[in-house]
Amino acid sequence: QVQLVESGGGLVQPGGSLRLSCVPSGFIFSFYSMSWYRQAPGKERELVASITSTGGSTNYGDSMKGRVTISRDNVKNTVYLQMNSLKPEDTAVYYCKARIGRDDYWGQGTQVTVSL
Repeated sequence: QVQLVESGGGLVQPGGSLRLSCVPSGFIFSFYSMSWYRQAPGKERELVASITSTGGSTNYGDSMKGRVTISRDNVKNTVYLQMNSLKPEDTAVYYCKARIGRDDYWGQGTQVTVSL
């Protein structure tokens, strides 16, 4: 079955950086686009970034554009989210998503907290 496991979240000070990782299983990773979303308390889940199957094209949501980079390694079967210049308002649970056909598959999320 499809599984997505995120890691790399934690507590970071404002201005700091984190790199999130997502390791999928149960499908051929290199065939599909991947995305990162986030959800802050009381807010809707929003797109942070997406990347095509080959990594040749990326797309970023407005909230973190210019401060994040999505990348993937199709040999290591991993998708990454490098986040820089983090702000307290970036505090959220960050989710990895795979769209396979008409179905979306989500990981369990990793908590990112930006605070002094």
